[in-house]
Amino acid sequence: MAKNLTPDVVTLSFIDGINGPDVDRLTRLMGDRYVLKVFDEPEHPGRESGISGWRGYASGFPDYLIHPHRFAVVGDVCAVVGHTTGSHLGLPDEEESKLTLIWLGTVVDGLVQRWELIEDNVTNREKWNLA
Repeated sequence: MAKNLTPDVVTLSFIDGINGPDVDRLTRLMGDRYVLKVFDEPEHPGRESGISGWRGYASGFPDYLIHPHRFAVVGDVCAVVGHTTGSHLGLPDEEESKLTLIWLGTVVDGLVQRWELIEDNVTNREKWNLA
């Protein structure tokens, strides 16, 4: 990836890779210090671990899609609020689409170094300019 790409371009491209699912694209967009953090769960550090995790998720949930509603850039982080369908929750799309969350893509030198999911609430929307 080009080092001059902005966090929003890289993060939205990462989401396109997730939606593909195109793990090769995700691999090209992951930095050497890639970390996955999902809510209050422990962090999952490591690029190879991330690649393996995305391969497993893509094969287990091939219909998984992230539907961005809007995004904002704060420093090197692109915050995206939206909903998913086809996830591990096993809910009908109509129900799952009512559950919104926020993804944070921390981008350094044109690569995603951290992919984090956080709760969609007023505090987080204000903090990440999504209000």
